[in-house]
Amino acid sequence: MALTVDSMRGNWSWPTSVRFGVGRIAELAEACKAAGIKSPLLVTDPGLAKLPMVRDAVTANERAGVPTRVFSDVKPNPVASNVEAGLKAFRDGKHDGVIAWGGGSALDAGKVIAFMTGQSRPMWDFEDIGDWWTRANPDGIAKIIAVPTTAGTGSEVGRAGVIADETTHTKKVIFHPKMMPAIVICDPALTVGLPPHITAATGMDALVHCLEAFCAPFHHPFADGVAVEGLRLVREWLPVAVSEPANLVARGQMMAAASMGAIAFQKGLGAIHSLSHPVGALYDTHHGLTNAVFMPYVLAFNRKAIAEKMAYLSRVLDLKTPGVDGVIEWSLELRHRFGMPHDLRGLKVGPERFQEMSEMAAVDPTAGGNPVKVDPPILKKLYENALEGRVQ
Repeated sequence: MALTVDSMRGNWSWPTSVRFGVGRIAELAEACKAAGIKSPLLVTDPGLAKLPMVRDAVTANERAGVPTRVFSDVKPNPVASNVEAGLKAFRDGKHDGVIAWGGGSALDAGKVIAFMTGQSRPMWDFEDIGDWWTRANPDGIAKIIAVPTTAGTGSEVGRAGVIADETTHTKKVIFHPKMMPAIVICDPALTVGLPPHITAATGMDALVHCLEAFCAPFHHPFADGVAVEGLRLVREWLPVAVSEPANLVARGQMMAAASMGAIAFQKGLGAIHSLSHPVGALYDTHHGLTNAVFMPYVLAFNRKAIAEKMAYLSRVLDLKTPGVDGVIEWSLELRHRFGMPHDLRGLKVGPERFQEMSEMAAVDPTAGGNPVKVDPPILKKLYENALEGRVQ
């Protein structure tokens, strides 16, 4: 059966309650009430805060008896001061829940603000290390409604938020199981206004999430299945979403792929992410675009360890060339098609801080999921390859 906008609609219950379909944003006030939220703080970024979609949602909530205020002091790579300012707005406004609205940055910031509303310890005490999440007071976590407006991070179905520590220039993951949004509204119409280059960059983020999850050397057949189907959706629909921005079927399929990537990477990520995080923290680059730059270099480095998986994947995706070479070729074709840089120079990143970044990447939580063990010298070599454009 051919997909249509009307047929792409459903209520899903995994990994949380997801309301998927065009026009579902009209259910926002009812979703707040269903989650027990009477006075939400809507957390978004400055650009989205100015758009009619946010103003219309606030107005609709007000009419439905759900008074809503907007907080938009969120950077593209959110920092601790954004969370602190959001906490102040939450407490000053006597809010009882958060609507996290936007791309990965706003979703992560909103989730961490909701998490911190009732905590007495500093935010960094809840970094995703060992069982640090057990330090939190679970009763002090506000309910969250997530409304994604991009198809990239999949943060709407995740239990963590990535926040940059401005003092160390490192990105840290704050985790707690109750950070999972109570209700997600995935409305593909909200992504229609995205410029093609942002659609492409966020789509590449979804691709990398699925790809690294599939490559991670851990046993999780559920995650593998979700990751492979997510990659199939990206292959079929990302070029359409970029070239036909108003195509709601393509937009919807990419929203699904993004959520699938976040579900899958509970299995693990790898060196693409561990290399990207220091670059994003130090140079404030777009995360999805940075992942896209590193992807072929890391695939080549992992070649022997992922050969069998890439042989399977290349068959599923019907790639022209089999195996690792075929997946690398596909990644390079996508980057070229979308006008993305081939090397770090295209991100305005030079070699000056490679040693520092290599040490940061080695201790990044995602490094442990790489199929081949990495350390600072190996990661520095990968930075050098990415600078010179050497896919070995």
